[in-house]
Amino acid sequence: MARFNVHDILKMKGDERIVMVTAYDATFAKLLDRSGADMLLVGDSLGMVIQGHDSTLPVAMEHMIYHTAAVVRGSERALVVGDLPFMSYQISVEDALRNGGWLMADGGCQAVKLEGGVRSAAAIKALVHAGVPVVGHVGLTPQSVNAMGGFKVQGKNEAAAKAIMEDALAVQDAGAFCVVLEAIPAELAAKVTAALDIPTVGIGAGVHCDGQVLVSYDYLGLNEGFQPRFLKRYANLGSAVREATMCYADEVRTGAFPDDEHSF
Repeated sequence: MARFNVHDILKMKGDERIVMVTAYDATFAKLLDRSGADMLLVGDSLGMVIQGHDSTLPVAMEHMIYHTAAVVRGSERALVVGDLPFMSYQISVEDALRNGGWLMADGGCQAVKLEGGVRSAAAIKALVHAGVPVVGHVGLTPQSVNAMGGFKVQGKNEAAAKAIMEDALAVQDAGAFCVVLEAIPAELAAKVTAALDIPTVGIGAGVHCDGQVLVSYDYLGLNEGFQPRFLKRYANLGSAVREATMCYADEVRTGAFPDDEHSF
């Protein structure tokens, strides 16, 4: 089966909803890939759900390359997008080119994602010109969480909504083939989606986007205690893991495992 490419994603706008989920290792990538995901995002969210930080800021390029390569090895169908982490592209266009190319070459992904609209347009344009497909990200941009005063809905007033529209258009004009809209009002997301020729993928941005993305650990119920309004849980694997491990522990302590069936 041929892997999805940039042109496949572009053609889905207005025709078929795009399914994007996060993946961080080969085992999960294989499961999600075989379950119909169109795009696997190796998000810098791994800083929170894998590494245990309270933000994405400590994630380094080496971390992103390691996890992206694992996801690529575990998948066959989905287009794999690797996140460019904090300060890997903000300092200069040269940094963006160096790190975007590094992530694609050593991580093996088919596209990179970076945050910011107008402020990141030059980096996006340079990457695309160099042959690196780019997914943009506007609205709530987690790498700017301290400047934004926390994880808050963006674009709630007229001026903020206008800025988000300008950011989305700047991402498109710079050559990105897709843009993530995070934590903005559904009405604004609908307007942005209608204004763009490239697909929008929403997270906390309502139903009118061209696709949706969620963190896999969140919708699977592995990240217990995290329940923002935009998140729908489709399973409770956290409790399943705990129950299975308690059962295993009991059988080890009582000598029930391993039995003859599980011994050589």
